[in-house]
Amino acid sequence: MSPVPPPRQSRRLALYTLVVCVLAVAAAVVSFARGSFLGVVWVLLAGLSSNMTWYYVKRDKLRRTAGADVSG
Repeated sequence: MSPVPPPRQSRRLALYTLVVCVLAVAAAVVSFARGSFLGVVWVLLAGLSSNMTWYYVKRDKLRRTAGADVSG
C-alpha cells in the first residue's frame, strides 16, 4: 500500500474531516450553552479537524494541477 492515498480518497478524507468539524462546533455550542467548559475540548477538536480539512483539500488540488502539468 502506498503511503500517499489516491485522489478520491483525499477528497473523501476532506469531506469526513469537514463533517467532524461541523459536529464538533455544534457540540461546543451545546456544551457552552449548558454552562459546561467541556466545550473547550470540542473547540480544540474543531480546530484540528478544520486544519486537516484544509490540508486534504490543498493536497488534492496540488495533485490535480501537477497531474494536469504532466499530462498536458
